[in-house]
Order: sequence, then C-alpha cells, then structure tokens
Amino acid sequence: MLILIAGPYRSGTNDDPELIQQNMNNLESAALPIFRKGHIPMIGEWLALPLINLAGSTHPGDKAWQEIQYPIAHRILEKCDAVLRLEGASKGADEDVRLAKEKGLKIYFNIEDIPYAK
Repeated sequence: MLILIAGPYRSGTNDDPELIQQNMNNLESAALPIFRKGHIPMIGEWLALPLINLAGSTHPGDKAWQEIQYPIAHRILEKCDAVLRLEGASKGADEDVRLAKEKGLKIYFNIEDIPYAK
C-alpha cells in the first residue's frame, strides 16, 4: 500500500522552525516501520517543501506555501491506499482524513494496526 502519514507539521509551532522540525521528525519516525511492513510511506512535505521553495516562498503560510502545501497532499491522496493519522491537533491532517474517508481509503491510527504486505 501507499500510505500517507498525516499529522501536525506547522500546527502548534507558531512557525518556530525548531518546533516545525520536531513535528517533521515525528512524521518521519513512522515512515521506516511502514516500509518494513512492506508498504510505501509518504509524507506530503517530502514533495511539497522543494516545490514551495522553488515557488519562492519566504515563510510558512505565504502565498506560495498556500498554493502548494495542502493541494499536494490532496493530489497524493488520489494515489494512496491508506492514511496513518498521527496524534496531535492538525487541521491539514484532519482534512486529509476527511478526504481519504470520502475516497473509501483505510484510516489507521496506530502503526501496529497496519498489516504486513503479502
């Protein structure tokens, strides 16, 4: 399965780069266990951040950031089989889960609940 890892990135950070990085580290900490279960982990920021930089963003939430950050996650969901929703308040992650449910994708809340690939 291609599994989108959704959770806080910018939420609760007041745009402090160190706190944003802590959130990114938390998202990434789920990637290896998903891979080891035989799946492909995906984090929207892995694709969004290089594009945001190319678009000329100067700070989180600016026009270039808004153009890319959430739309790319929604496009990724078109290809995903499931979502892993990590703990923590996040409007973006909540929206990812809402869209995934509309598409009939499986939603996991614990890595342990993700089955091993056959």
